[in-house]
Amino acid sequence: MEVTAELSYALNTFYFLVCGALVMWMAAGFAMLEAGLVRSKNTTEILTKNIVLFAVACTMYMLVGYEIMYPSLSNFMLDGITAENLDNGYAPSADFFFQVVFVATAMSIVSGAVAERMKLLAFLIFAVVMTGVIYPMEGNWTWGGDPVFGMYTLGDLGFSDFAGSGIVHMAGAAAGVAGVLVIGARKGKYTADGKVNAIPGANMPLATLGTFILWMGWFGFNGGSVLATATVSDATAVANVFMNTNAAAAGGCIAALTVAKLMFGKFDLTMALNGCLAGLVAITAEPSTPTALQATLFGALGGALVVFSIVTLDKMKFDDPVGAVSVHGVVGLLGLLLVPITNSEASSFSGQLIGAATIFGWVFVASFVTFKVIGFITPVRVSEEEEYEGSDISECGLEAYPEFTTGR
Repeated sequence: MEVTAELSYALNTFYFLVCGALVMWMAAGFAMLEAGLVRSKNTTEILTKNIVLFAVACTMYMLVGYEIMYPSLSNFMLDGITAENLDNGYAPSADFFFQVVFVATAMSIVSGAVAERMKLLAFLIFAVVMTGVIYPMEGNWTWGGDPVFGMYTLGDLGFSDFAGSGIVHMAGAAAGVAGVLVIGARKGKYTADGKVNAIPGANMPLATLGTFILWMGWFGFNGGSVLATATVSDATAVANVFMNTNAAAAGGCIAALTVAKLMFGKFDLTMALNGCLAGLVAITAEPSTPTALQATLFGALGGALVVFSIVTLDKMKFDDPVGAVSVHGVVGLLGLLLVPITNSEASSFSGQLIGAATIFGWVFVASFVTFKVIGFITPVRVSEEEEYEGSDISECGLEAYPEFTTGR
């Protein structure tokens, strides 16, 4: 059946917008997940970070980020982006909306890694740089298709990342690693003799709700990256991506819970939640070409890996309260390396490794330098007294659960 250009344009634009809204909803998922996995005295500050970082991401990507990432599509502050363009197959402004929510996702990952001990102002200054420059630059080299510092084009080397296992998730984790190394661990997390003290989260129902929201939002994250849905082939590709995204999350959950039970003797909910997310990250680099069984197995690999990664990083005294670096960084790399198994035409293992090194290297170094520079402007870490009292009071002046402390 023939589809007119205008109808195709309308369908693709609408699909972009719906998927963008689903990805935007992931911001709520990250907020709930992080709020559930931190202590109650830091909940308000976590929620403040998550809603403000989304606003900062939208503004900075509008001002400079989109032009850096896609210089051929936009001028300064999206000048001319509101015009119709049938050649694109969808409204240019819909593409911007879809892209900007990805930027916010990368920044949300940093929030989890540095939770409970970073000053809010310092975090927001970093968000300005991350969403306005650091992320758009590596996005320009990858999805933008431009050479890396004028040297080589990642796509020509065999690098492929369908929806962002590396470009979004590993990039966010790389910035998180830089932040953790600069800021250090939470007080009391590790003892001088090397013992690791667990610091349980305050609200497991919230963390579970956040995971379900992220699982749902990921259908827009991966499905929207097909970039079209107006033809039979595009619609079939979208359906396959949805199917594989769901299968990978399920496989990750089952594998993580199984590994945790074998290692700890208990059914660890937090590992199951991170297993779901790990499965989703693992399939994000290539959700269109695997079979459903392959997607489930890829997700299971991610789910098993994330448990070992979280335990290993803890032993290395790398304090990541929500497991963000393990879920998005370690498993993000795994996702990139799985691509050639089912899509060898568009990728190679060497190309994936070079692409991963390029993304991680740029984001880590740029973020580390940025954190250090911010430290000359304003304190990056809360004081010992503020950390003991909780960021809710010291940073926001508002408790998330006041009845537990005031007796009202």
